[in-house]
Amino acid sequence: MVSDLLHFLDMHKSMELDGIHPRVLRELIEVLTKTLSVICQLSWLTGEVSLDWRLANVTPIYKKGQKEDPGKYRPVSLTSVLGKVMEQIMLSTIMRHIQDNETIRPSHHGFMKGRPCLTNLISFYNKVTCLVDEVMAVDVVY
Repeated sequence: MVSDLLHFLDMHKSMELDGIHPRVLRELIEVLTKTLSVICQLSWLTGEVSLDWRLANVTPIYKKGQKEDPGKYRPVSLTSVLGKVMEQIMLSTIMRHIQDNETIRPSHHGFMKGRPCLTNLISFYNKVTCLVDEVMAVDVVY
């Protein structure tokens, strides 16, 4: 998994806080894969993440309007490329566990891939229209 994530790094991104360019990581896939896998496993087991991977350089990005107004900027956090790789590994591990163990019911929407809030509204609309077509009472509580 580590080698796959390193292979698909965006080569056009700049170096981030750790000073390591994605191109360097991609060129050293064979050398780094095992070491990064061990680091990620230890992090998973201990619940600790390297401080360097948690630090971010927050940069204001101008949206539109008056440039003098601080409210016209949005913050963007530049974090470690290796930290992002580890985040993706953790995310895929957690998502696999959730899917394999059916931890989250199929009726839950909004935070699962392929089930945005819109699918919840469509499902709800479909259920209500079916009940109305059958001349049945419908109660909704939010």
